[in-house]
Amino acid sequence: MIEAPYLLFLGDAHDQLAAKVALGIRDWRPEVARGQLRMKGCRADLGLPDMTLAEAKAAGVRTLVIGVANRGGVIAESWLKVLVDALAEGMDLASGLHNLLRDEPVLAEAARRFGRKLHDVRVPSVKYPIANGVRRAGRRLLAVGTDCSAGKMYTTLAMAREMRARGMKADFRATGQTGILISGDGVPLDAVIADFMAGAIEWLTPDADPDHWDLIEGQGSLHHVSYAGVTLALIHGGQPDALVVCHEPTRTHMRGLPHYPLPSLEATRDLALAHARLANPGCRAVGVSINTQYLGEAEAKACLAEVETRMGLPAVDPFRMGPGRLVDALAAL
Repeated sequence: MIEAPYLLFLGDAHDQLAAKVALGIRDWRPEVARGQLRMKGCRADLGLPDMTLAEAKAAGVRTLVIGVANRGGVIAESWLKVLVDALAEGMDLASGLHNLLRDEPVLAEAARRFGRKLHDVRVPSVKYPIANGVRRAGRRLLAVGTDCSAGKMYTTLAMAREMRARGMKADFRATGQTGILISGDGVPLDAVIADFMAGAIEWLTPDADPDHWDLIEGQGSLHHVSYAGVTLALIHGGQPDALVVCHEPTRTHMRGLPHYPLPSLEATRDLALAHARLANPGCRAVGVSINTQYLGEAEAKACLAEVETRMGLPAVDPFRMGPGRLVDALAAL
């Protein structure tokens, strides 16, 4: 169990999106986010109080959470002194990076010396099966995207919260580091051996009541050459009855791949449906989730209206304006 409250470590994150783990915790578990710790050169800002380690300790912080999601998931050498000092102050460390805390000798030794815990949430803790493709009872929605970090987690979290508020049976199913830190459990899918990825999602979304919905956090994009394999495992293992297509409209290329243009919403929908219908022939696209955080109010409304007219599906920003119309579309299935 990761002890709260947290100090969110942003390191030297080069932009706001690089701090997406911390942003997710701030937005979905604000009660545990006591403050932020930024190093020189950090360009991200959560709008939380900036704290030194001593100030955080005095404020009751129990765990320093690495809130950065960098390419390759590595612990920067420049962070190590801060992380060791946090252990010395009596804090545990938590991370969802591929580069494990426990594999850094200086951190492992400091944790032993100061009697603290290292929490690596991106480590599979279950022996997952190979997928069998057998249909399961219950219903499932998967968020798919035109790109990485386009709002798939926010969409499924918002929909699950709205559905439960309406008295519907719904669970958010985390598949990445941030979702696991928010919800407390899930499958760290991109750390699962490839042969078992689809099976891990079958395990995560087992048989359920006929009117129960699993809202599956999406990962990557079928159009992203770095991460499409994880997306495909979610589609086949999840056997979704419904898809929501997620998009961030201000981007001009795939994240981290400036030589790859962003695919259209139509291409994303059609490719995802083609793969989804292999495992569930009845799968349908029910809505579009647009991340409008970089658009003004009027610009956001115009963007949503244009997408809705073009796609013939409800288009909303579920975090900014609420996911109600996406939930309505599910309830109508």
